[in-house]
Amino acid sequence: MSEMMDAAVLTAPAVMTTRSVPLPVPGPGEVRVRLEGCGVCASNVEPWEGQPWSTYPGEPGGTGHEGWGVVDTVGLDVTGIAAGDRVTMLSGNSYAPYDIAAADRVAMLPPALAGRPFPGEPLGCAFNIFRRTDVHAGQWVAIVGIGFLGAVLTRLATDAGAKVIAISRRAESLTLATRHGAAETVPMHDHHEIINRVMALTGGRGCARVIEAVGKQWPLDLAGELVAEGGKLIVAGYHQDGPRQVSMQMWNWKGIDVVNAHERNPAVQMRGLCEGIEAVASGRIDLAPLLTHSYPLDRLDDALAATRDKPAGFVKAWIEYPV
Repeated sequence: MSEMMDAAVLTAPAVMTTRSVPLPVPGPGEVRVRLEGCGVCASNVEPWEGQPWSTYPGEPGGTGHEGWGVVDTVGLDVTGIAAGDRVTMLSGNSYAPYDIAAADRVAMLPPALAGRPFPGEPLGCAFNIFRRTDVHAGQWVAIVGIGFLGAVLTRLATDAGAKVIAISRRAESLTLATRHGAAETVPMHDHHEIINRVMALTGGRGCARVIEAVGKQWPLDLAGELVAEGGKLIVAGYHQDGPRQVSMQMWNWKGIDVVNAHERNPAVQMRGLCEGIEAVASGRIDLAPLLTHSYPLDRLDDALAATRDKPAGFVKAWIEYPV
């Protein structure tokens, strides 16, 4: 009989059930990872709540894509990776104690990161998004939405010499942005007050770069208003809950570039992942203050609800597996 594991399965809207399923078996060119943890992504919230096209039950471990752990089995034709290697990876069923990843989508974690939680995928996203921003020293850069992604982007833009204006709903998020180098913070409450404040800070010009990191209609509208003529609007938020309307007249008039900074090329994704590993190992990025809430697998519903509702002190949740 196959070995079994307990995996999270979405069985109804906002209902994750733990079910016993066979351990996945790696095929040629694949490895199996015994997971230590998996980050909870904000993009998981809408599928968890249910969408018009949703079907049930979902795949075992499905939507978990921020896993890390230790390789326990390698498939045929895998070289350079062995059982016992501690890794982070790009995979898609990590709400379970074991997941399969293609060997070329696995990155080694150095000894400097031993024992530390490491959801590599969202960190890699941040580095890839930042590369697409084309930020230069001295520019005003507005970041709309400060969570895990917005905080890392604040640090990267500040390190590049930009002057970051952090815009977010919660006072503690603005404090987080300041700790990551933001030059100015603006509460995200009143549309026109935000625009007026940013224009005052930038001498009426607006920001050369604006990064929208929320994934909702109003933040996208706001971000477009803040871009200077000839500037760039970078869409980092994941817009998956329906169509969007944009002010093409305004975008046309200002002659802005609009960048959808979601990478789908595996080689580019891996580049960002490896850059993120190096940044944390070197001390440039500190993940500790960003990974605020851990949960066991049988409380995945609670982790997803916290990701949606943002309780006090929340930045990012992760699922922790027994080692």
